[in-house]
Order: sequence, then C-alpha cells, then structure tokens
Amino acid sequence: MLDMEEFFVLRDLFNQGWTISGIARETGHSRVTVRKYIHSQVPPTPEKRSRRPSKLDDYKEYIDQRLQEYPLTAARIYREIQEQGFEGKYTIVKDYVRETRPKVGVPAVYRYETKPGVQAQVDWAECGYVEIDGTQRKLYCFTMVLGYSRMRYAEFTLRVDVHTLIQCHLNAFQYFGGYPQEILYDNMKQIVLKRGLKSSDSDWNSKFEDFYTHYGFVPRLCRPYRPQTKGKIENTVGFVKRDFFMGGKFRSFSDINSQLQAWLSRVNSTVHGTTYEIPQDRFKEESLHLQNIDQAPPYYNVREETRKISRDAYISYLGNRYSVPYRFAGRTSILRISDTSFTVFVGSEEVCTHEILPGRGRVSRNKDHFKGLLSEILKQNSAHPIKGSNILKFEDPDVEHRSLAVYDAFVEGDQR
Repeated sequence: MLDMEEFFVLRDLFNQGWTISGIARETGHSRVTVRKYIHSQVPPTPEKRSRRPSKLDDYKEYIDQRLQEYPLTAARIYREIQEQGFEGKYTIVKDYVRETRPKVGVPAVYRYETKPGVQAQVDWAECGYVEIDGTQRKLYCFTMVLGYSRMRYAEFTLRVDVHTLIQCHLNAFQYFGGYPQEILYDNMKQIVLKRGLKSSDSDWNSKFEDFYTHYGFVPRLCRPYRPQTKGKIENTVGFVKRDFFMGGKFRSFSDINSQLQAWLSRVNSTVHGTTYEIPQDRFKEESLHLQNIDQAPPYYNVREETRKISRDAYISYLGNRYSVPYRFAGRTSILRISDTSFTVFVGSEEVCTHEILPGRGRVSRNKDHFKGLLSEILKQNSAHPIKGSNILKFEDPDVEHRSLAVYDAFVEGDQR
C-alpha cells in the first residue's frame, strides 16, 4: 500500500502530463497501481494488521488487577504468573508493566557511590497491622543495605524501641559476617535525641551510643528534608514492600520473617537494577573490607522494664501473670527481657526466670516460689495469738446470801 507522500507524487506527475506507463517506470509501481491512485479522490489509509496472539494475553487481566491493588514490581508479577503457568520471557512482562503502570515524574538527583566496606544505610518502615493472639499490633520492617555491593538485610518487628533497633543491627551484622566503617541513618529518636550541625556534635540516645562505641563504627545522619541522601535504603524499603510484603500470604508473624529470609536469598543473587551486577558477587569484594563481627567482643543487648510485685507474689507482663518467690511480695523488680524469656531482679539479686507465654490472661506459677509460705503463716499466727477486746464473757448471776438462822426459823415454824 502506498503512503501519503507517494500518493501525492503519482497525482502530481499525472497532472504534469505524464503517461501512466511513464509514471510506472519513474516510480517503480505497476500501471494498475498508478491507474488506481491517480483517479482516486481519497488518500490511501493504512490497513490495520491483525495482532499476533501473545503468551501474556491470558494473564493481562490478572496483571492489571494486581497493579491496581499494589505498585508491585515487574519481577514480582513475573514470579506470580509463572506459578500460574506462564511460559513467556520476563522481558514482555516488564514491558507490559511499564506501559500499564501509572507514570510518576521523579526529579533528577545525583547518585553517590561508596567504596567497599565504607558505608551501610538503615531505615525502619511501618507496614500496617498484624493480629497476634487476638490483638492488633503494629508491624514494622527494619532494613539495612551495604552501599557498595547492594547486599540487603531485612526483618519484621513488633516494636521500634532502641533495644529492638540494636538487636536488628546485631542480626544484620551476623547476616553479613561483619559491619562497615559508618552507617547512615534518618533522624530517628532511637538514634539521636538532638541533632547537631555536625553528626559528631549530636546528642545521641545513650543506649545506642554505647552500642556504636562498642563496635567502633561511625553513625552518620542524613540531611533534614533530603531523603535522597540515603536513596539506596529508601529504594530498598519500597522494594521490600512491593516485591515481598504487599499481597503476600502469611500464616503467622514468624512465617513472615521465615519467608522474608528466602526472599533475601533470591534478590541478593539477582542482578541489581542500578549496578547491573549480582549483589552476592560484588559482596565478595566488599566482605574483605568489613570489620569482622567474630573478632569483636560480644555485645549483650538487654531490654529492661520495671514491675511491682503484688502481695500474692506475682508480676504482670504483656497481659499474663508470672510468680515470684513470696519473700519479695510488695517489692519493685526489674525485668531483663530477651526475645523468648525474661529474668526478674530485685536489687542486685537474680530472683527467677520465666519463658514468655503466648496469648493473654494466662498464669505461669512455679510452686517452689510458694514453698514454706503456709507453715510460715501458721507459725506467725501461733506466736502472736489474736487478742480480741470485744470477747463475750458470761457472768455469774447475783445470789442473795442469807444466814443459816433464817432457814432454822423456817424449819421451827413448820413444826409448830
């Protein structure tokens, strides 16, 4: 079929007096074609080609629905439709997702790259709510990414206190086998109480300061209102949400973290979208520059809470009651809490340890905590009898005392 330009060339030559044969020789078109278009008053319209069926056709409705629900990554969509039987390549899925996803303008920023072993970035994100033991709890996600290799670590938590933050760091250090020279943070209260003009002049959270001093890494604070300063971790947080969490199916809180570990293994062994290299491959070079976690002395991370011991020798923790030796009833105690248990201290004395019970309204009673209590109560009662001031006493009745002579008189009178 002729295009618009060729159509007007044929008509122009014909209007100049050229013959049909001459126009055919000049343009290379057949005389039939020339005759057809020089007498046509309507320009040629291109015929629509019949679209070839695509392997993706049966999955487009599902993809559209998923993208309306969540801003999922193309890689996530590709894995999901593979599980449904899709046999095509990742490229056509990526192209379709790019065309279908709403376009959002992003301002240009300067990308800052770090050398191996120099920097990591950390962030915490809220991920809605999760129901545990019939109670809704906020769900948070801790993430750390190494600046050079882009190796990622993440875990979900139910708290955002400094104790949990430190424990997440320890878990990340174990995952990487080491830690970098410096770590970049947002201005979160678990890290810094008051930000100085320079990071080193800031008023740090005392517990976190003890932690980073122990390992010797340098905490850095990103500039206020400049989230792109830590763009690597911002991207990682969004990636965890879109590629793992959103639309996922989980049986329990522990199952979320179990599935997350499998996800980390997969993404850390997949080509990164910025470096175009596999993070695990680049990590081989970065790990040589990290501070070895095994060479550092262990850090004991303990969360403490205060509890008053009741008169019946119990303390309360997360809606459950736990017994304490009865001699400490009425005292104030300190709970040193780990992930699965806690130890009770009164003063400097370690009193007892309990496994943390799931659910609410349950009681953990150690019978040894009450051994000797009954006999001590009986002993105290016998040593100090109850002295009542309102005890009813029966008094003897008043009886008139008479001389025996009176009775003698009665006897004599009867005889007369």
